[in-house]
Amino acid sequence: MQTVRDLFAKGKSLLAGMPDPALEAKQLLLKSCGIPEESFYSHPGQEVPSSQESAFLRLVSARLKGVPLAYVLEEKEFWSIGFKVSRGVLIPRPETELLVEKVIALSTKGRELIADIGTGSGNIAVSVASELPQAGIVASDISAKALNLAKTNAGLQKLSTIRFVRGSLFGPLQKLGLRGKCDVIVSNPPYVSLKEWETIPDEIRDHEPRKALVAGESGLEIIKKLIRRAPDFLKPGGYLCLEIGYGQEQRVLSLFGSGWGECRSYPDLSGIPRVVVGRTSPRRS
Repeated sequence: MQTVRDLFAKGKSLLAGMPDPALEAKQLLLKSCGIPEESFYSHPGQEVPSSQESAFLRLVSARLKGVPLAYVLEEKEFWSIGFKVSRGVLIPRPETELLVEKVIALSTKGRELIADIGTGSGNIAVSVASELPQAGIVASDISAKALNLAKTNAGLQKLSTIRFVRGSLFGPLQKLGLRGKCDVIVSNPPYVSLKEWETIPDEIRDHEPRKALVAGESGLEIIKKLIRRAPDFLKPGGYLCLEIGYGQEQRVLSLFGSGWGECRSYPDLSGIPRVVVGRTSPRRS
């Protein structure tokens, strides 16, 4: 019978072509064996039942076929929270934490009404709700699968302040009668162009949902719709917070026209402009 140490060494060898084979082998081993990380270090000689060994090798095999690690583990950490993820729903990215930071920073009273459009796994809505427990949050998505996953993630964090509504773009806000009532609208929309999609790594293109990534010919199709219609649902002086793609900063900023006051971009940790925040005019004619 193989030990934890034996399987870790085997997994590390099989995953040698991955960016961090040791870390991935450990994570897959903990997942398949159901052991805590402390046991991995304190009891490396512990024998592993054949059923768990088989499960481990199946996970390694899936990873070797290019399935993203988060899908294999069925979990991805974001904002120091473990989010359940599944195929068909976009995997949360660390750069999106900047979007969460900006939404929280804009909440001066903690009781704002915040709408998360295209919530996916719920990573933005759940993270914001965990920091702003008195805020009202509406999270929407066109995908029933994504919305159910987001509800699961909110439940795991015991959050009851998020209202989940299915629909496209501003449809759910219209349905809830929220015209002119939102303090903040946040979205990590599809922003990949058709040309960029062809150059994206196979691991993403072959496994993650295309509709959650590709916006259209220019990559700005969804962003344009969000900027154009957001003022209808924001209070005077309300904010629209968007994640954007590489090289899109100036084109996105140029889309903010009448009805908007100030707008600016913020770089991620790599120095890439990643988030754009626009504020509607405090007074409207």
